[in-house]
Amino acid sequence: MTMPTAVCTCTAKTDQCMFVFEIFDYSQHRSMRTGEFIRSSTFSVGGYDWAICFYPSREQNDWGYITVYLELLSVNTKVWASCDLRLVDQTTGLSTSLHKTELRVFNSSNASRFAPQTGSFMNRSQFDASLYLKDDHLTIQCITTVKQLQVSAPELLNEIEVPLSNSAVLLGKLLETGEGADVTFSVGGQTFTAHKIVLAMRSPVFKAELFGQIKEANEQLVTIQDMKPDVFRALLYFIYTDSLRGMDGQDGEGKRGMIRHLLVAADRYAVERMKLVCASILCKNLDAKNVSATLALAYQHNCDKLKDVCLEFITSSSSVMDSVVATQGFQNLKATCPSALVDAFEKLSKRFRKT
Repeated sequence: MTMPTAVCTCTAKTDQCMFVFEIFDYSQHRSMRTGEFIRSSTFSVGGYDWAICFYPSREQNDWGYITVYLELLSVNTKVWASCDLRLVDQTTGLSTSLHKTELRVFNSSNASRFAPQTGSFMNRSQFDASLYLKDDHLTIQCITTVKQLQVSAPELLNEIEVPLSNSAVLLGKLLETGEGADVTFSVGGQTFTAHKIVLAMRSPVFKAELFGQIKEANEQLVTIQDMKPDVFRALLYFIYTDSLRGMDGQDGEGKRGMIRHLLVAADRYAVERMKLVCASILCKNLDAKNVSATLALAYQHNCDKLKDVCLEFITSSSSVMDSVVATQGFQNLKATCPSALVDAFEKLSKRFRKT
């Protein structure tokens, strides 16, 4: 008999938050009596409530001090936490750490709910003369870190792990080996073997050509015009594996050019997912030099989302538009796709009306 095995896991979860407490009209608070303080609003870290306490006057050894505390407000609880209390230089905006409490237990039922455990945060006369105070204004920052251990409920190991699907890998090998292929394509002097049923499943255009009434349905050799061999190879690879073949040997512009050719091929054979993948890659690599050509491509091949991204890029600012207008690509766009300029003008006009 096999003994059942139960497993539970323990993981450490860390939550961190910077809380900023700004105090104005400091001079009016400076006269508060020893022990009186100002408490910030409550903030939450790790599911626990905290606040900053600021004492304008804290007597210790006959010297006046300002004191800043982090206080745990959640009741009946213990929290494993640390804090970094900082003052901000009002001229530079940079903060300086004046106290760090290392990771320890904050207990809401006793004085350990406060950090630090001393009242001498900073000498008051020194503070009054410092750059931390300007225009009767000071800024306190507190970085609070809470660590919690999370232990899962025990689980019986009674499940069988199922590996990820490898159908794309297998179909890729099928394309590579050509085993069982029943159609051959001639593209730019090169031949490619493939399987009609796979092509028909992924492309309604291939389905019509290979199983319809048109000429190619009864031919074993199909000639593809107006397409480069490496583009057709990548098209087949995507149809079989649902992924683009790597283009490691090409530079940035070479890759963009290849993606444009693949988008045209995807539109020609109605492989919509490939078309969207190519459009997504192009929209992430827009600049003033290539956006006009990309926009023209989007109009020519009905890529509405890519068109919107290009128009948004061109009209994002006057400086961007000036840079685009100065390119040869924009001059080509004016000649080949004037409707794009009309849409850009309308988009820009709407933006101006909003402002």
